[in-house]
Amino acid sequence: MYQLDIVLKKGNNLAIRDRTGTSDPYVKFKVAGKEVFRSKTIHKNLNPVWDERVSLLVETLKDPLYVKVFDYDFGLQDDFMGSAYLHLESLEHQRTLDVTLELKDPQYPQNNLGSLELAVTLSPKEGDVRDATMLLRRNWKRSSKYQSMRLSDVHRKAQLWRGIVSISLIEGRNLQPMDANGLSDPYVKFRMGHQKYKSKTISKTLNPQWREQFDFHMYDEQGGYVDITVWDKDAGKKDDFMGRCTINLSHLSKEHTHKLDLPLEEGEGVLVLLVTLTASAAVSISDLSVNMLDDPQERHQIMQRYSLWRSFNNLKDVGVVQVKVIRAEGLMAADVTGKSDPFCVVELSNDRLQTHTVYKNLNPEWNKVFTFNVKDIHSVLEVTVYDEDRDRSADFLGKVAIPLLNIQNGERKAYALKSKELTGPTKGVILLEIDVIFNAVKAGLGTLIPIEQKYIEEEPRVSKQLLLQNFNRVRRCIMFLINTGCYINSCFEWDSPQRSICAFVLFVIVVWNFELYMIPLALLLPLAWNYILIASGKDNRQDVQAVEDLLEDEDEDFDKDDKDPKPGPWEDSRDKNHILEDMLASWHFEWIRAMVDSERKGFMNKLYAIQDVCISVQNALDEVASYGERIKNTFNWTVPFLSWLAIVAFGGATIIIYFIPLRYIVLAWGVNKFTKKLRDPYIIDNNELLDFLSRVPSDVQVVQYRELKLDPNPSPNKRKKNNPG
Repeated sequence: MYQLDIVLKKGNNLAIRDRTGTSDPYVKFKVAGKEVFRSKTIHKNLNPVWDERVSLLVETLKDPLYVKVFDYDFGLQDDFMGSAYLHLESLEHQRTLDVTLELKDPQYPQNNLGSLELAVTLSPKEGDVRDATMLLRRNWKRSSKYQSMRLSDVHRKAQLWRGIVSISLIEGRNLQPMDANGLSDPYVKFRMGHQKYKSKTISKTLNPQWREQFDFHMYDEQGGYVDITVWDKDAGKKDDFMGRCTINLSHLSKEHTHKLDLPLEEGEGVLVLLVTLTASAAVSISDLSVNMLDDPQERHQIMQRYSLWRSFNNLKDVGVVQVKVIRAEGLMAADVTGKSDPFCVVELSNDRLQTHTVYKNLNPEWNKVFTFNVKDIHSVLEVTVYDEDRDRSADFLGKVAIPLLNIQNGERKAYALKSKELTGPTKGVILLEIDVIFNAVKAGLGTLIPIEQKYIEEEPRVSKQLLLQNFNRVRRCIMFLINTGCYINSCFEWDSPQRSICAFVLFVIVVWNFELYMIPLALLLPLAWNYILIASGKDNRQDVQAVEDLLEDEDEDFDKDDKDPKPGPWEDSRDKNHILEDMLASWHFEWIRAMVDSERKGFMNKLYAIQDVCISVQNALDEVASYGERIKNTFNWTVPFLSWLAIVAFGGATIIIYFIPLRYIVLAWGVNKFTKKLRDPYIIDNNELLDFLSRVPSDVQVVQYRELKLDPNPSPNKRKKNNPG
């Protein structure tokens, strides 16, 4: 083991990458294909001075230090400015050397792209490691009662980052007009190192109200810089730049919320932000020997922390989850050698951690423990396995999604890996052991506040199958309402005299004795009825099964499209369910034909506009269908915790309406609504009912979160089907 101390001094005559004749350079250091350091960005400078220091632990001197320089582009892919290798075997030990690295482009080695100046010191660390190992073994022998280290003893070294930067984007004031109507469609991009976020777009305004919150991980104790740019959304064209500003985190105190009014450079107006720096991260990672919940004393302390007696102490601290990533078996071979270089990523909301890479192995053992603080008990734990590729994006190998409320504490369980869309199987299984401890009262109260949005998500895509799927889901919800209406109407038509008589008697009794408190009381009846059905083993989830079949059909269609690019499945079908497919297919090929034949400049703008319309329709259908399915799943006990919460809410509403006059209830509601902004000017408006429904999974999510059954002896045909890749 060696310690490599590097001082990144400056760059000389770097390459020009911007139209202004300058660049915004930053430097990456890589060892063995993994990024180990990234410098800050120096704007508009071809001779930047960084003067940054970094210390690295290097296991072997055979792998050179790979240095790459990039030009930072706001919102775009960064431009390559040159690279160089520093061969560690040529360095003298325990002596500081001044090194000049000539930057080259591997594709055009004859071009001179400038140079970097570094000061490098290489020191052996084998003795220190040996001493630390002996000390660690001695400590383990002393603690014969518990053969594990306490998390509190290693938390400082185990955590991946030093803190969290929470930014609330409140509003913009007097921004620059960019459109012909004297207004703009502004949105904001944030960048801190490799972390990027983008706000929503507010249309036709110079004083937008965003009210969005973003979290960044802070790797440097001294802070860093957050680059902020404002853009005007221009449909079909390149978005217009409206200005930028920078937050120097080293100037802000920790554990305190700062209200910042930041004027925009190279533009007009001001951004209003709330910035909070948290001293320590809420996430930690350690080896399997460091088990917080395996230590009885520490487990007891955590149980006390989330007991019912402390339900109103720090409402945001809902619970804690510990994930043991043990190993995977039978993974897909992603390399030409028939092997893979797998690593595992564990995500909970916007927290993301990963294991080390096990090279050239289809049955890797990681033996890592991840610990997360739970802010929302309805969050879904996502575990994804990737294949590492040097200097390229990692290849997907498999994924599982596990709602926290579905976890059985302490159960070591093998999960079959799924595809990216979580709708079908892929090759391999992963062995996990998960523990969740939470406070039920805090979890219930957290259900009524806005759900935390996951900021790093895939862009929506136009999909014929997905649009048809959403259309069928909406049709199913509408048909339920139509069938219910027909059933009620049949009571008036006396199609069944017995049913009509019962309905008439019930109508008279209810109307004669009706009181307002009976409305929430009546909503308890379907919950009780479905609970009885489930308890008696008569639960029937036909709607979820229909969605599951539809998703399987969609996967098969994708497989067919991959194998045969020619139009096929929709040409031979003539039933009414495929009319929409025919239309979409014809539109799709008309677009391709027009792209080949048309030479007009405005065609691409029209194409983007059509795609935006299709995505909007696709998302609107999904939202309508999801709300209908979530209402249904609330009453059929898909998530028991939420159904019990609904019973508590309906029961409480019944008691309140029964004992308190309606005018007092309406008066209290109105006073709360009118004074909310006065009590907290920056409060984010929310609808408690919609926030509750956002936690209930739709039928598609139920299918995605459902565990696949493990087949201990799959046949060759099944293996081929389950592993299309």
